[in-house]
Amino acid sequence: MNIIVTGGAGFIGSNFIFYEMKNHPEDRIICLDSLTYAGNLSTLKPVLDKPNFRFVKESITDREAVERLFEEEKPDIVVNFAAESHVDRSIVNPDIFLETNIHGTTILMDACRKYGIRRFHQVSTDEVYGDLPLDRPDLFFHEDTPLHTSSPYSSSKASADLFVLAYHRTFGLPVTISRCSNNYGPYQFPEKLIPLMFINALNDKPLPVYGEGKNVRDWLYVEDHCRAIDLIMRKGRDGEVYNVGGHNEMHNIDIVKLICDALGKPYSLITHVEDRKGHDRRYAIDPTKIHNELGWLPETKFADGIRMTIDWYKTHENWWKPIISGEYQNYYQKMYGNRKEV
Repeated sequence: MNIIVTGGAGFIGSNFIFYEMKNHPEDRIICLDSLTYAGNLSTLKPVLDKPNFRFVKESITDREAVERLFEEEKPDIVVNFAAESHVDRSIVNPDIFLETNIHGTTILMDACRKYGIRRFHQVSTDEVYGDLPLDRPDLFFHEDTPLHTSSPYSSSKASADLFVLAYHRTFGLPVTISRCSNNYGPYQFPEKLIPLMFINALNDKPLPVYGEGKNVRDWLYVEDHCRAIDLIMRKGRDGEVYNVGGHNEMHNIDIVKLICDALGKPYSLITHVEDRKGHDRRYAIDPTKIHNELGWLPETKFADGIRMTIDWYKTHENWWKPIISGEYQNYYQKMYGNRKEV
């Protein structure tokens, strides 16, 4: 099959490409990525010269470029990872999130309708459900949980999901959607919690934690997520949403302390800063549906996954050091440098 993977130079998209090329070498992978700040072509270096891989630098918001690619490649499946995905950035500048996450998704689906497709898979997020109270550990997000967004980012992803389902109902487009909990693993952009705290701790810099750090996230190793997407796009039912989660909830502050322990760094590096606006309290996914229908369960225990992740960042400074210089440092200072300590 010919599979177009949008946003494939980003964190989860690149790991998905590696997974597909390892487990389905008979398929051809076409990566479409505009290489914004979070897209890094060096991430794809291991596959750039493979005969069944092609990289195309274009944006999903460019209708002409998207249709030209569909005309050339005649894809069987499209997996859409391409998105602006950082909540803090969406608070600073919501417009780009509407353009990429909503308009870009509809442009892709219009091309799918025009050229034909076996499956359009939309990679979404558990953030479309809003949050859950910290004092109700019995509550989980299910596929039929009402959408209740908290940020411009999650609102843009929820809107895209609704467009995907509308294209299925109105035009009969074969679609699936996955909504996953927080991922961690190799090649994650340094503005996200785990790589940010690792890099800062490694360099004895302050570890900025929002509020008391009591917010809870459900953590999933990225390869487990990739395996779930592969199952959904190949065997999932048209028009269905699948939640993907690890039943591995942890407070943010405990993640930060775990990283300090792994690096032998003192907790005194932790700096509690003014909380993010609209900060969701707890995410928790019930993955019963994907387990019952497709047999998926996470395979990587958190203790193993976080050790592999920390080891990877230790041995891949040549990947992340260029990223944290220049423009990213300016952004980092803007986001954390002026926040009041609490």
